[in-house]
Amino acid sequence: MKKICSMLALAGLSAMTLAQASSHREAPNIAQQPSVDSTDLYVFRSYEPGRAGYVTILADYIPFQTNVGGAHFYQFNPNALYEIHIDNTGSGAEALTFQFRFTSTSNGIAVPVGGKQTKIPLIHAAPSPTPGAPPTLNVTESYTLNLVRGDRRTGQSAAVTNAAGGANPAVFTKPVDYLGDKTFGSSAGYSAYANKYIYDVNIPGCAAPGRVFVGQRKEPFYLLDGKLFDLLNFNLTGPEVGGNNNDLESNNITTLALELPIACVTAGTDPVIGVWTTASLRQGRLLNNVAASGLNKYSKEGGAWTQVSRLGNPLFNEVIIGMDDKDKYSGAKPKNDQANFGDYVSNPAFPALIQAVFPQFKAPTNFPRTDLSTVFLKGIKGVNQPATPGALAEMMRLNTAVPPTALNAQNPLGVGGGDNAGYPNGRRPGDDVVDISIRAAMGVLCVLTGANDSLQLGCHPGDAPSGTVAFTDGVRKTAANFGTAFPYLTPPVTGSLNPPAPSGTVYP
Repeated sequence: MKKICSMLALAGLSAMTLAQASSHREAPNIAQQPSVDSTDLYVFRSYEPGRAGYVTILADYIPFQTNVGGAHFYQFNPNALYEIHIDNTGSGAEALTFQFRFTSTSNGIAVPVGGKQTKIPLIHAAPSPTPGAPPTLNVTESYTLNLVRGDRRTGQSAAVTNAAGGANPAVFTKPVDYLGDKTFGSSAGYSAYANKYIYDVNIPGCAAPGRVFVGQRKEPFYLLDGKLFDLLNFNLTGPEVGGNNNDLESNNITTLALELPIACVTAGTDPVIGVWTTASLRQGRLLNNVAASGLNKYSKEGGAWTQVSRLGNPLFNEVIIGMDDKDKYSGAKPKNDQANFGDYVSNPAFPALIQAVFPQFKAPTNFPRTDLSTVFLKGIKGVNQPATPGALAEMMRLNTAVPPTALNAQNPLGVGGGDNAGYPNGRRPGDDVVDISIRAAMGVLCVLTGANDSLQLGCHPGDAPSGTVAFTDGVRKTAANFGTAFPYLTPPVTGSLNPPAPSGTVYP
């Protein structure tokens, strides 16, 4: 009985850790603060035709947005600092940091009511007058973008500016969420509207311009969620395509999207960069329940920035870091990862959990798991390892010298499928990181490296009894399910799934 109870406990923990999606509500503290919860990070050579000289970085935030979110919908926290960091020296520390700060401004729209002007309770007051035009907004969300070179808190900071100029080129506008089809007419109308907020930008210290977009997108992460919660209640070796439904299909997220010239993000002759995203809040907060009228007046915040969210590789905090240290990881710097979390990577619990639920699948026997330490903390030699690797640090590594794979030729299994432009060499929207991560945990890399350990992972096929098993959650998308151009992620799910009533309809 004791053994059975232990196996059930392991099964429950295994399901719970996976079912949080890539990085959605992945730690106790961040689960209570969705506006600063990073959900996914994508880093890849741009495969939009004519843009191969660029790197695209997509940092997604605010998880589990239902298609209906009124009346306030989903806005970034104006008291937070959102950052995308780039290490181009292999040191485990940021060399470049792109900082986003947001402001929500009330436009004070009022209507006459009994001789008085009364402010409306909605985020917008009238639909788009023509397809692709903005609606009459009662709240406008804008942002600034700065580039910091060196330490993110003490380095040299300069504004990224709109290449088109304008009265205030350092301030950008975020499109409002997809409120519904009465507001925008159709998905095509919303897409035309949102695309107007893709900006060409001048980047301090870069000769060529880049691009930026911030806005709501359809949730790109795909996985079987509900059955994972139900004690892995599915066939772990079933069909890879169409075996199960994507439980996140009707959700949205909000994306920070950058397209940057490769020459601006690499250093010297080393083409490898490491990327991660964080969100920080002020150290102190004083609540005021009798705040003055206006937006975001309910608190006073001050003190040092305190990191509360962090994301590099998908699923790292979910299936590698133990429950007691998940919040610690959210606030940690990559250069300290080996000391803080090295044992979780070299002696991971997740493969043992899979074996407990499915005894027929044996976990790898090589300890320490140098194959996982190489992938997560160092980079794979000859694939995405820096020329002079320094600190063992967890981040998304991309070898910018690897040419992008065209959309119709991408393999969702990335490097494991023979496509070196995919995960774990960066990550594209179509890469099936759930299947890849389960297989990596169960030793597929030991099989791929062969008897002579050609990838220098410190393991061999004999160390991975289940390394050849095609583990899958049965949910699979490809690059064809996403956009063909920046920002690649598809427009969000509408806020009103039912079609609008014909013009002139009178309801009883």
